[in-house]
Amino acid sequence: QVQLVESGGGLVQAGGSLRLSCAASGRTLNSHAMGWFRQAPGKDREFLARIRWSGSMQYYAESVKGRFTISKDNAKNTVNLQMNSLKTEDTAVYYCASGPTAIAGTNPHKYLYWGQGTHVTVSS
Repeated sequence: QVQLVESGGGLVQAGGSLRLSCAASGRTLNSHAMGWFRQAPGKDREFLARIRWSGSMQYYAESVKGRFTISKDNAKNTVNLQMNSLKTEDTAVYYCASGPTAIAGTNPHKYLYWGQGTHVTVSS
C-alpha cells in the first residue's frame, strides 16, 4: 500500500510561482514512478510531469516544459513540483500519483495510487 499526500496549493497571481509537495510512504515505492497531474473543471485529468522514485528520468508535458520542474527529495521522501510563470489556465486541482515504473507514464490509468489533490488558483 502507498499513501500520497499533496500540499502547497493556494492562490497566486499570474506570473507567480508555487511549489507543490507530495509526501509518499509505502514499501513498494522503490519500484514506482511518481507523476503529477491536474484536472480543471469540466476537463480530463492532464499529465504534467513524471520522475522515477530514484529521482532520475524526469519528463514533462509540452504544456509545462520550461515552467515546471519535478524533483525528488530523498531525505524527506517527497516529490515536488516547482511551478513558475504561472498562467490563469494553470488553475486546477493538482494530484500526485504513483505506479509501476515500467508502465506509469503519461496515461493516468496506469497509476495505482493517488493523493487527495491540492487546489491551485491563478488569478489575472
